[in-house]
Amino acid sequence: MNTLLLQVLYLVAAALFILGLRQLSSPKSARRGNWTAALGMVIALGATVVDRALAGGFTGAGIAISVIGVAIGAVVGTVGARRVQMTAMPQMVALFNGVGGGAAALVAVYELLHFPLHPAFADMFPSAFSIVVGGISFAGSCVAFAKLQELMTGRPLTYPGQQVVNGLIVLAILGSGVYLLGFGNVPAWFVALLVLSLLLGVAFVLPIGGADMPVVISLLNAFTGLAVAASGFVLHNFALIVAGTLVGASGTLLTKMMSDAMGRSIANVLFAAVGSPVAGPEAAAGAEGRTVRSGSADDIGTMLAYSRRVIIVPGYGLAVAQAQHVARELADQLEKKGVQVDYAIHPVAGRMPGHMNVLLAEANVPYEQLKEMDEINDEFKQADVALVVGANDVVNPAARNTPGSPIYGMPILNVDEAKNIVFLKRSMRPGFAGIDNELLYDPKTIMLFGDAKDSLTKLVAAVKAA
Repeated sequence: MNTLLLQVLYLVAAALFILGLRQLSSPKSARRGNWTAALGMVIALGATVVDRALAGGFTGAGIAISVIGVAIGAVVGTVGARRVQMTAMPQMVALFNGVGGGAAALVAVYELLHFPLHPAFADMFPSAFSIVVGGISFAGSCVAFAKLQELMTGRPLTYPGQQVVNGLIVLAILGSGVYLLGFGNVPAWFVALLVLSLLLGVAFVLPIGGADMPVVISLLNAFTGLAVAASGFVLHNFALIVAGTLVGASGTLLTKMMSDAMGRSIANVLFAAVGSPVAGPEAAAGAEGRTVRSGSADDIGTMLAYSRRVIIVPGYGLAVAQAQHVARELADQLEKKGVQVDYAIHPVAGRMPGHMNVLLAEANVPYEQLKEMDEINDEFKQADVALVVGANDVVNPAARNTPGSPIYGMPILNVDEAKNIVFLKRSMRPGFAGIDNELLYDPKTIMLFGDAKDSLTKLVAAVKAA
């Protein structure tokens, strides 16, 4: 293929990547953004395969392998998108992200095998970088997947001297990298570099609790982007450089935004082991001597029906129960009775960035009803009822009132300022942070225990009958 034509096609693909990313910033255009970016990837992939085939870089077997690989990837991606439940979307994102990092690392290993004993630094450094970052992303994403899929505990797994061990692994990685860069391309050393990177990925994610998985997924996504960009330098592929840089930059910004939304530094998220079982007199005495007020679906339904404004606060419990469609049905019934209904979305509600937005968009909730935390927080004072469906830590006043709490300083939704608070929960178990929620004992709070979908279904019937 003509070199100029190839670069033009790569430029078109890069423009589509950027446009797709821009469209993803709004729920209204997010679906179109996915299609736009996918079209860019098809153009980039097609141009690369055709160029390599015309240049003689592909034999018949090489072309066949490429086509088979694309076909397998398309089938897996399509089946995953169609069959995986929204509750499992975070772990699917983690898994797909890890595959991207692993692919970048393998490409770097393959290229290193073809370098001379003393390659140029400009070739060697991107390869070593891609191996390290891609290996960390792959292994870390696999651990994140296992935690989210509950194949292992979501609690932080720590042991004495853990940070020292991790530091030694980092030093070993740096030493191996320096050897490769300074003393020659020896396969045993870059294989060791890959193994150490995989080990660090596992050790890096194990001590991070389930509550912090959204930030971890975002950070590992940035790692994958950086590894892919480095692979682009190795392969001299403009499209890979642009795509990887976009993913790396957006993932880094999102990680920072997510940690800010939690009121914590990135270092605290990654190294504080938040979510470990809480010990001490406060935790032990959390529920002792305190009572909660529970109500019936009929009474709560009547209260909702005669309210002027209701704010629904969705959380991971709504996702687990797959109750988003029933929540939309309840909102529809309330609106028929003249009640104003909005949804308060906390940035870290659920298990991945934008989890609640995606769930509610799937149920065709009007976009204008989805209100971000900064937009809705001052409006809880005017709400007759705040209906909390499966959320916990993101509404816990301990974030404001209890210094020393694992979530102290985290911006929360001001649910406690509503005139009445209704909690739909399965039990009194704490959230991911492992601490008691004092809002449950507020005199304004009414508990409705049970599966969120069942409870919402009962509330729909009660509102209709009111």
